[in-house]
Amino acid sequence: MLQGLIYALISACSFASMAILVKFGYHAGMDGAEMMSYRFTYAAMLLFIVLLIKDRSLLRISPKRLLGCLFLGLVIYWLQTTCFVRALATIPASTTALVLYVHPVVVTLMSAVIFKMKIDRVVALSLALVISGCCLVFYDAFLKSVDATGLLYATGAMIFFSIYLVLVQVQVISKGLKPLTATFYVMLFASVAFNITAAIEGAPLAWLWPNADTFLIGFALGVFPGVIAVAFLYLAIEKIGSAYTCIFSSIEPVITLAAAALFLGENIVLLQIGGAALIVVGIVIPNLRALAMKRQLEP
Repeated sequence: MLQGLIYALISACSFASMAILVKFGYHAGMDGAEMMSYRFTYAAMLLFIVLLIKDRSLLRISPKRLLGCLFLGLVIYWLQTTCFVRALATIPASTTALVLYVHPVVVTLMSAVIFKMKIDRVVALSLALVISGCCLVFYDAFLKSVDATGLLYATGAMIFFSIYLVLVQVQVISKGLKPLTATFYVMLFASVAFNITAAIEGAPLAWLWPNADTFLIGFALGVFPGVIAVAFLYLAIEKIGSAYTCIFSSIEPVITLAAAALFLGENIVLLQIGGAALIVVGIVIPNLRALAMKRQLEP
């Protein structure tokens, strides 16, 4: 259990570093598309090497599933990540991360419509807690007069991320595609999308000739919220299962808030802390219930 917990926390910390690293990138004079071309290109290269060493069969994929990954990476992930980095250009990392973490509400509602998922009292309580946390976050943003365009981009990132998760359920999980295989090809196609975008915006293949600062930031984006986050997520699931992993990983927005205060000097107020706490509790409750039900069914 302890090993799985450590893996889940490493994954959560790695995912949480995304907003902080993007802020550093902006301070270094990079733009969003340029940073993401670094991130996805380096991540795809590193994942390719990992899969080549670990198990070459994970690189095999049928044309139909490859097409699904192409759509996820080239369109949905591009939209989600573009909205996320543009939000970070004008609003605090803490606010952006908390808005993104409202996605469980949207995913649940979409699952109820698409997969006919039943919304019982536990799920309803979870939704109420996450929505309450969201209200505190948006109220805090209103009090601080946070840029409305940035909030709109953050909301767009949350919505597209929710769509991405639902499509992963349809395109990957339901069709038995290995998660690492899907991750590699989605990242590969996302790298294509962002390299095209960066070229249009005047930074073609910038990752080929970076300076010291842009290389360090770009490589860190590829390694931490890319390879390490994904690899340790799957290691955690392998050790302790998806329910425990989700519970432990829900600390991610809290880590982002702490890192934003520590590394970026952002002022974290009580409303944000309260919003983060409600969001985390809202995520943990249904997973604890699912875990308890699973134990009851075990002989």
